[in-house]
Amino acid sequence: MARHIVASTSEIPRGGNKVVDVAGRDIVVFHVNGEFFALLNRCPHEGAPLEKAACVARLTSPEPGIYQRSRVGEMLRCPWHGWEFDMRNGQSWFDPKRVKIRSYPVAVERGEELQKGPYVAETFPVHVEDSYVIVEV
Repeated sequence: MARHIVASTSEIPRGGNKVVDVAGRDIVVFHVNGEFFALLNRCPHEGAPLEKAACVARLTSPEPGIYQRSRVGEMLRCPWHGWEFDMRNGQSWFDPKRVKIRSYPVAVERGEELQKGPYVAETFPVHVEDSYVIVEV
């Protein structure tokens, strides 16, 4: 799997997202709770753009009348028909065994850790011994 630089962390504000074209695919990158998630920007139901989806919380109920919110902002609600997906893995809450959004691994790296450009000069080890500079070739 090839790596692609899609944005600096400052380009995607907390709670926001950015759509990028990677190898002809629209991928939406979300910034939620300090983490980044990347999903194909298309609901598997009828193709709604997930960049317009609501980022909601997971709601569970241990007993009638008691509701608990967790993972705030990590669940996507499709803007057209309300289907919900887990942002971490694209899994559907409607039909988890059959319906899923394609998700992609995301990494945040420092600029100097990224791939070097194509024009890199060849370097050689240099040592200083007594008063002499020695280059190893």
